[in-house]
Amino acid sequence: MNEDRINESGRAFKTLVPGLLLVCAVQASASVTNPRIGELIWSDEFNGTVLDSKIWTPYDGNGCQVGLCGYGNAELEYYSPRNLTITDVPFEGGTRALAIQARRERQGSNEFTSGKIDSYNKVQVKYGMVEIRMSTPNLTTGLWPAAWMLGTSAQAWPRKGEIDIMEMGHKASEWSQSGAPSANHFVGSNIITWNQAACVPGNETCAASTAWKTKNWYVPATPLVNRFVKYRLYWTDTEMRFTVEDNGVEHDMYDKPLPVNSDALKAPFYLLLNLAVGGNFTDAAAPGDVTAPLPSTMYVDYVRVYQLDGQGEVKLGNQTVPEVGKFGVYTDNSAVNAKLEAGTTSDIWVWNNNSIGGGSLTPYEGNSVLAWSYTKPGDWFGASIQSRTIRDMTNFRNGTVAFRIKIPANVSFNIGLADTYTNVNWLNFPANTTTFGLVRNGDWATATIPVSTLAGPLVALQSVTDMFMFSSDGNNIPTTAFQFAIDDIVWDSGTPAQSGPPAQSGPQYVTQVAPTTIRFTSTVGEWADVHYAVNDGSPMNVRMRLQNGVSTFEASGLKAGDVVRYNFTYWDATAHHAVDTVQQTYTMQ
Repeated sequence: MNEDRINESGRAFKTLVPGLLLVCAVQASASVTNPRIGELIWSDEFNGTVLDSKIWTPYDGNGCQVGLCGYGNAELEYYSPRNLTITDVPFEGGTRALAIQARRERQGSNEFTSGKIDSYNKVQVKYGMVEIRMSTPNLTTGLWPAAWMLGTSAQAWPRKGEIDIMEMGHKASEWSQSGAPSANHFVGSNIITWNQAACVPGNETCAASTAWKTKNWYVPATPLVNRFVKYRLYWTDTEMRFTVEDNGVEHDMYDKPLPVNSDALKAPFYLLLNLAVGGNFTDAAAPGDVTAPLPSTMYVDYVRVYQLDGQGEVKLGNQTVPEVGKFGVYTDNSAVNAKLEAGTTSDIWVWNNNSIGGGSLTPYEGNSVLAWSYTKPGDWFGASIQSRTIRDMTNFRNGTVAFRIKIPANVSFNIGLADTYTNVNWLNFPANTTTFGLVRNGDWATATIPVSTLAGPLVALQSVTDMFMFSSDGNNIPTTAFQFAIDDIVWDSGTPAQSGPPAQSGPQYVTQVAPTTIRFTSTVGEWADVHYAVNDGSPMNVRMRLQNGVSTFEASGLKAGDVVRYNFTYWDATAHHAVDTVQQTYTMQ
């Protein structure tokens, strides 16, 4: 779908801890052509009455709300939650399914509405066999159904990776070359990643597509209209294979498996299901080009993930672990709890290569330094240190960001911060003026900025990607060439990271009894419940086990850095009512 975006057998897992790894197994000799399909490790059967909000997030907008009108594809619809239902399938008795309906109705500036959901920050998949049983409506010209996946990385598309398990509604120039008589007889699949070789004029994103000039489709004998087929992605750490099972016969999309030759394809992905109307994938560039009969409905019977040759994992809930203590953005020797490594966990982006290039200034500390040479007076400059994963910096709200810089005193510049929701905040450092402790004498000096000031009123600290941004002052562009360098960038929460389980005190407390397990204890009450959430995931409510006057419950499947927010409810027999305790927080060690 080419989108850059800034979330009932699932019944079997409703009692699991959010953030828990359901299955994670690796075997060296995996095969996608002769696969051994293991146990079902996760699914949503869409058998309930409403969409499960713990799994899916409905879209509500046309893309403009996230600065991506038409969702990067010139789509013509407005996605509305009203177009999503769980319903009986009219053409297959006894089957309930997710129904995504496209309608010809105006909403705002759009002449069509439809539906779209994703599992971002709720369900993520890495390896295994993904199977989706679905049907599509009469596409004619203009409808574009898709079941696909995007990488959970904070990197922009296509660096995060895209896996299109199935897409229909292609341009006639695409489906006709296969011999298909119509768009309803043609379904394809695709993988999109970033590749330097794809960086050519007209493809500035450097998106590399496996479907480009390659057989990647299935042409059925009868149209894929109002009948179910199964779409499968076989995915290991070395290969991918896309198939369609139609009337019990499995057909390959590609002639042979595709190599997993990008790091993006070795990371977790989240799921998306939608029915687009128009767009640059189709022959409907304008509302008048849409000839598909409307309303039209796409049905999804289920989405399932199985083990494949010992591989496959599904994680539930928000997987972003809050950072604690001190966090290094760019540093060598400073004592930190965790840090970014350029080229491994972070990228350094220069926004205007015409104005700055590599410099020759030496590091302030260690062996590495961000050294640049400004060579085009009168032109702007800018750069960013971007984490490859989303960073939760909420523990630093009352802390600081410190950095060292060596730059001529007469150069005015800005320091900024950005989140995944496109919110940005900038602070100005005027020339020849001490700001945030930075002494402007042209030598190495240190600035220390309160995080609350750097984030401003909009930047979401729970979802930061651009950890440190640097730019010229648009009102005072330099008029002479110079060199400058930045080093030793460290976030400091102002409080040390917790270094062990808290003391067992008071009537209620928690104890970490293993690297992956926490025990909740209440010493009062005829009964007691614990209410807890991991990394701000879905809340869990559990009746604790009472024995000899002490109530306990153990939650497992956790990992170091997980933040558990919890409180208790217990029955006060003397007062004859239930008591709720205040919420507390524990960070796994």
